[in-house]
Amino acid sequence: MDNLKISTAQFEHRSGDKIYNVGVIEKLSQKASAEGSDVIAFHECSISGYTFARHLSKEEMLNLAEYIPEGNSIKKLQEIAGKYDIIILAGLFEKDKDDNLFKAYVCVDKNGLVAKYRKLHPFINPHLKPGNEYCIFEIRGWKCGILICYDNNIIENVRATTLLGANIIFMPHVTMCTPSPRPGAGYVNPALWENRESDPTSLRLEFDGMKGRAWLMKWLPARAYDNGVYVVFSNAIGMDDDQVKNGCSMILDPFGDILAECRSLDNDFVTANIIPQKLIDAGAYRYIKARRPELYAEIIGKQHQSKQTVVWMPADKVK
Repeated sequence: MDNLKISTAQFEHRSGDKIYNVGVIEKLSQKASAEGSDVIAFHECSISGYTFARHLSKEEMLNLAEYIPEGNSIKKLQEIAGKYDIIILAGLFEKDKDDNLFKAYVCVDKNGLVAKYRKLHPFINPHLKPGNEYCIFEIRGWKCGILICYDNNIIENVRATTLLGANIIFMPHVTMCTPSPRPGAGYVNPALWENRESDPTSLRLEFDGMKGRAWLMKWLPARAYDNGVYVVFSNAIGMDDDQVKNGCSMILDPFGDILAECRSLDNDFVTANIIPQKLIDAGAYRYIKARRPELYAEIIGKQHQSKQTVVWMPADKVK
């Protein structure tokens, strides 16, 4: 494998406005390509918008969703990828011929669809069905995986994707700045976002505190470190329906160190150079080889003892 330059982006999407959102994706992809990036990754539902979908009926969801790969958005991503010679990863709602709905994330190059992943744990809308398989694909010799937002909170998903061969895991999100029982969590006042130019300090304090980045730092570096993989975290910034999201899109190496992070309060991207040697130098390269699955294969594979049933609930009620 050769070194690979990957960009991760943040931007303020518009709910349901796929033409506008794809236009922003094109602008950022063009700029990233001009700066030498091979790949650029965008957030969960970056094409369609996200939180507003909690209000949509199945008919409205079907009108918003697209077939993959024949939908217009995939065709447009392919056009952008070819025009600027860059590989693009982005998210949208998917429908199939039987009117099943999924939360999807795709990788597209100049030749078309490279990979498609369906979120394993969707909850923003009750009509979404969960995906049932992991996704491993190649980008210029690198084995890549995808896990969308909540999928990454179930640590078995990250380890399974790693064991299937992933060197890089793309982790698109629309997250943070929502209520939770954890200390310090909660919404960010939209007025702070509106006043970000005159008072960036107050907004940054909210974004970097326990409502935002500080929570992310509790677990995201651990996913990279424990599995010895590069993590490409992409997140929305600004208003997502009636909620504020804080961006902080970043790339972490197999040591769990942040290589690059978006720190602006605007549409932006950052780029990191991905180096194969770190995969071997990282501690997890040894830890994974030292595994003794005979001790815990049956334990991990069993039903959780509480037999908890996961039911759908609106995103703003998820704890």
